[in-house]
Amino acid sequence: MSEEPTASAQLPPSGEIQNYSLTATTENWFEYPVRAYPYHSDYSGIVWHGRYLAWLEEARLEYLRSIGIDYAELVALGCELPVVELSLRYHRSVQMGMAVVVKTRMTEIAGVRINWDYRIQSVDGEELYLTGRVTLVAIDREKGKILRQLPSAIKEALVKRAV
Repeated sequence: MSEEPTASAQLPPSGEIQNYSLTATTENWFEYPVRAYPYHSDYSGIVWHGRYLAWLEEARLEYLRSIGIDYAELVALGCELPVVELSLRYHRSVQMGMAVVVKTRMTEIAGVRINWDYRIQSVDGEELYLTGRVTLVAIDREKGKILRQLPSAIKEALVKRAV
């Protein structure tokens, strides 16, 4: 998706739901380093629970960008990928000033649903702070409805990366 969207770029027509399902066959994680700044934490210096969500989103968007999917271009095509399911497990707190790594990987594409796994851990990999899973679904921005299929450019980039 490195080309600029044009006026003729459109979402695919609704039709039969495509029942394809892919499972990532690699254990490779995309790594996104972050540092806990004072504005990320509460008065006691512990990172606020909502900040972890922002870090997960940033890591996912950078992962997509790294495989050629620019989210702004996706939105310009009329498609969004909102979160429809979220599950987090906080194992220990990240403290202000700490550097950590947010790791993410796409685990499955099932129709228009895309599942992601997450880990936030210490830079050396010794400490685990958070594990999570997020499910996204493709929607048509204009109609506000779930798409019947992923736009082909998105599907191709994700499938190429997952296999």
